[in-house]
Amino acid sequence: MYAVVKTKRAPGAEVTTVDIPKIERNEVLVKVKAASICGTDIHIWDWNEWARERMKKIPLIFGHEFCGEVVDAGVDVTSVKVGDFVSAETHIVDGTCYQCRTDRMHVCQNLQILGVDRDGVFAEYVALPERNAWKNDPKLDLGVASVQEPLGNAVQTALPKDNVEDIAGKSVAILGCGPIGLMAIAVVKKLGAAKIFATAGGLNKVRMDLATKMGADLVLSAKEEGENISQVLLNETDGNGVDVALEMSGAPIALKQAFEILTPGGRVSLFGLFNSSVTFDFNNAMIFKAATVYGISGRRMFQTWYQVKGLLSDAEFRSKIAAIITHKLDMEHVAEGVELINSKKAAKVVLEPKW
Repeated sequence: MYAVVKTKRAPGAEVTTVDIPKIERNEVLVKVKAASICGTDIHIWDWNEWARERMKKIPLIFGHEFCGEVVDAGVDVTSVKVGDFVSAETHIVDGTCYQCRTDRMHVCQNLQILGVDRDGVFAEYVALPERNAWKNDPKLDLGVASVQEPLGNAVQTALPKDNVEDIAGKSVAILGCGPIGLMAIAVVKKLGAAKIFATAGGLNKVRMDLATKMGADLVLSAKEEGENISQVLLNETDGNGVDVALEMSGAPIALKQAFEILTPGGRVSLFGLFNSSVTFDFNNAMIFKAATVYGISGRRMFQTWYQVKGLLSDAEFRSKIAAIITHKLDMEHVAEGVELINSKKAAKVVLEPKW
């Protein structure tokens, strides 16, 4: 089969042919219908510091966001059958460690990530553990079906403990308008946020326009406003600050701003990954503010997937998520997709294997 393979520890990747995966007794073989490019894939392609430290297995087929059709199933598989339309929960767990046995599978001690620790989905076929195959509505659009995994990240960031009342009627700030930040805007809008503020890392008209389309009441450019963002948002909330801040960018300045704009007793969810260690004023930003802080890693298995399914049952919400997909390309043109994202001309790019 054709696949996009990270063949060496350097920038870029190679479109080449490899063997179709052989499945284990508890796995399914899935023919890929659509796969979307994630920020993690950009890190792997660019071979930044995170990728250099994190990637152990080279060569590797990368990519993890996708949808496809089951074409074969191992002898022990009972819940998925040939012909099912599936996506993937990309956290592959052992099911036996302390976290897995205490309802925290998403932070399994022996976690493997599809497309990072084992071969992923930028290919014609992928092998998945039965547990990780999420059955989709057959009518779901291929592009939307392929982005459910990052949508789950947005949902988990907004609802780390299922507390819908933590969003409904509240003021919410989303710092970072990448694809998952944009999804988070749509999520909190659907959940009844009273006021939504969003910040974008630069003068990115594509993403700023999408932020408004997703439901943001005010979108600010960090490049234009800089340090003034905190004061602008405090003014917009009559000096009270926001009830909820979702940090989606991984920018140190946005981390600082998230706590500056937070009302005392408010909540912050931290999803963005930082390139290196950051300094932080714990006393004034967190402790004296009595802030509640959640670190977000992936999605809960599988509560978040059911929440995503419920949200996508609404046609208006589905159309918003579809709008975040700004480009669709043949998978062999993955380099063009990476360039569109790196040049800030795209939000979400979906690849279709048409080799």
